[in-house]
Amino acid sequence: MSTTALPQNYITNRATTATAWIKSWLLTVDHKRIAILYLLSINFFFLIGGAAASMVRLELVTPQGDLMSADMYNRMFTLHGVVMVFFFLIPGIPSVLGNFLIPLMIGARDLAFPKLNLLSWYLYMGGGLFALSAAVFGGVDTGWTFYTPFSTSYSNSNVILTIAGAFIMGFSSILTGLNFIVTIHKMRAPGLTWFRLPLFIWAHYATSLIQILATPVVAIALLLVMVERIWHVGVFDPALGGDPLLYQHLFWFYSHPAVYIMILPAMGVISELIATFSRKRVFGYEFIAFSSIAIAILGFLVWGHHMFVSSQSVYSGLVFGFITMLVAIPSAIKVFNWTATLYKGSISYRTPMLYALGFIGLFIIGGLTGIFLSVVAVDIHVTDTYFVVAHFHYVMVGGTIMAYLGGIHYWWPKITGRMYNEAWGTISALVVFVGFNMTFFPQFVMGYLGMPRRYHVYPEEFQIYHVMSTAGSTILGIGFIIPIVYLLLSLRYGKIAGDNPWDAPGLEWQTTSPPPTFNFETQPIVTEEAYAFHPEAAIKDAEAWRPGSPL
Repeated sequence: MSTTALPQNYITNRATTATAWIKSWLLTVDHKRIAILYLLSINFFFLIGGAAASMVRLELVTPQGDLMSADMYNRMFTLHGVVMVFFFLIPGIPSVLGNFLIPLMIGARDLAFPKLNLLSWYLYMGGGLFALSAAVFGGVDTGWTFYTPFSTSYSNSNVILTIAGAFIMGFSSILTGLNFIVTIHKMRAPGLTWFRLPLFIWAHYATSLIQILATPVVAIALLLVMVERIWHVGVFDPALGGDPLLYQHLFWFYSHPAVYIMILPAMGVISELIATFSRKRVFGYEFIAFSSIAIAILGFLVWGHHMFVSSQSVYSGLVFGFITMLVAIPSAIKVFNWTATLYKGSISYRTPMLYALGFIGLFIIGGLTGIFLSVVAVDIHVTDTYFVVAHFHYVMVGGTIMAYLGGIHYWWPKITGRMYNEAWGTISALVVFVGFNMTFFPQFVMGYLGMPRRYHVYPEEFQIYHVMSTAGSTILGIGFIIPIVYLLLSLRYGKIAGDNPWDAPGLEWQTTSPPPTFNFETQPIVTEEAYAFHPEAAIKDAEAWRPGSPL
């Protein structure tokens, strides 16, 4: 045998092995691997959306438009909105944590339709590639809402590509919701009745109902925008005989329920974290479960509060405002019950719990300012100002992203089999909380004072607030980068987690970390209620954990 044959064979074998490994991931039907594919792709889009947000904040440091032109500024904040809403916030928790955990939590071997699950990821990636190609070819300047008739007739940007991306991604959302509903109905372990389900499952069930009922509406609206833009069919443009308010009704009929697609899974995550790190069954379990369904139902009835200044009837505005106040009640039930769960609990201030507590504080501010916006007189004053921007981000970033990070840290040992550095986790949670409030709280003030959103040139008296926001966004960005570093390092250097490092209840903790291909060696049988903590587990937890513990 020649001396050159061995290296050549070695290279060939390595290439064959690498190809087989890549194919095993790209063609997998294992829900856990698909969840990891989503984790990588969704975080990739998060970084792109965050980079666009950073450019917007840098532009707003000075009152003059000295970094970007007005047109480029419009394209940049549109890129931020489209990527964050359609490719991170909406699919984030369901596609990553929902995909990984729902079969584990209900004792199933996989989702009901594994191949459909893989197709959902490919649709998501296809939609994302369309949206990114639009950015590469010059971007889009309509804002993430694609308001007509600007998007159908007057914009010279890449509206078709961007809308096609959102349209394709919508099918991913529908198929994921369908998969979750069938799985939860049909594949629960013996003994796992509806009122033994984790609240994480209830939240995703309610979310899935919204996904399959509301997403087709916005898909039709976006399709009609493309039809009008390409063939000049008069649907929304008054110059062609259309009605622009029709688009707003169709868009917000989906997009306000879409807020709950983003926040309901986050609430499910918080229920799990509060229970585990207070060592108590969630107070008012049934009320929290039904409040998720109530939010899903009422969310379909409040879209008109986005249209108080659109010339809709004053009486319609009053009705929509009243129902908007009603939808706050089931959200408040959750917050009160989480707080009651914490009362006299054996609380451990670990990284996931810090994110959960941060969620509660920030979501309360976001929710209460939503009540302000449901009052017609107040909404007219602050419509299209930074008050709305701050409210939205307190709910979406302060709510959804805090829960996403809390959930990733909580289930990271189950996903990877490794623990991360707890000290760095604590630092990251505190940095994110401080940076977030520095970024967005000043925007309430300047919004109330009349600073319009989406302006890149503004009066000098608002500069101090923008400087504070930009400084805060820098801190917030650092807070987001820190977990990326120590979580990746944990894959190589992290302590072996064990099957149940938190001593938590739930079926997902009764299998190995990471779980085997079909999740469980034998079919689990459920004999206890959800969150059945045993006294000895609480004692063990209190003795094992001390501040600075590697756990």
